[in-house]
Order: sequence, then C-alpha cells, then structure tokens
Amino acid sequence: MEKIIVKQQFDVSASVLWKVITEHSLMIQWFFENIPAFEAKEGFSTQFMVKSDEREFLHLWTITEVISEKKIVYDWNYADYEGKSFVSFVLEENNFGTQLTLTHQVVEPFTANIPEFTSESCRGGWQYFINDRLKEYIEKNA
Repeated sequence: MEKIIVKQQFDVSASVLWKVITEHSLMIQWFFENIPAFEAKEGFSTQFMVKSDEREFLHLWTITEVISEKKIVYDWNYADYEGKSFVSFVLEENNFGTQLTLTHQVVEPFTANIPEFTSESCRGGWQYFINDRLKEYIEKNA
C-alpha cells in the first residue's frame, strides 16, 4: 500500500484542533467511538476492536512522537494480522486557520487478500474520518 495523505483546512486555531484530535472525550465524538482511553504522550498505548463485515480488527496504537499542537504520530497495527504502519497528524496554522495533514505509511505489508487493508479502503476511511466526520464536528462544535 502506498502512502496515504489526506489534507483538510479547518477554520480554527491549532490549539483547538489539537484538543479535538487528542482529548479522549472529544476524539471519540468524531473518530472511533470505542477508543477506551487516549493520552497524547509518547509511549501511551491503547487497543480497541473494530468490526467490518464478517471480520474483527483489534487495533493496537502506540504513540511514538508528540509535538504539542503541531504533530502526533501513532504506530498503528492490528492483533493477529501481519503488517506495521504509522499514522501522523501534522497541524500547520495559516491565515485561514489550521491545515491538518494526515499521513498513513505502511512500513511492513499487511496480510494480503484482506479488503480492509487495500489502499482504496484505507484512503476512503481516512477521507471519511478527516474530510467528513472531523470537519463536521469542528463546524458544529468549535
């Protein structure tokens, strides 16, 4: 899977956007609702199940880098499936608010023949979360 990049401009400050993507009580309102806990600090780990058709995916996240209000990076993997990836959220303030650049990079290929692991599925998922869910949440709540 090639690198997935999704960019979205938000009409809020980096500090507001940072809170929405890193504070557990806010992120579960636009991201995965069943994330049990989240802390924007290096070394923090969490896991949660996501169901897709007949498969279940135990998501395993570990935070590997945090630059407050600028960047957060997760190791993003799945129990019982080969593969390793990381996801970064980079915030850049500009004259119009803040641009979020999400990058999902696979560093070891995921199990082949799993539809949810295709580039198309991954890109569609990120576009949904960033361009639809997060954008709608910010517009209604920020």
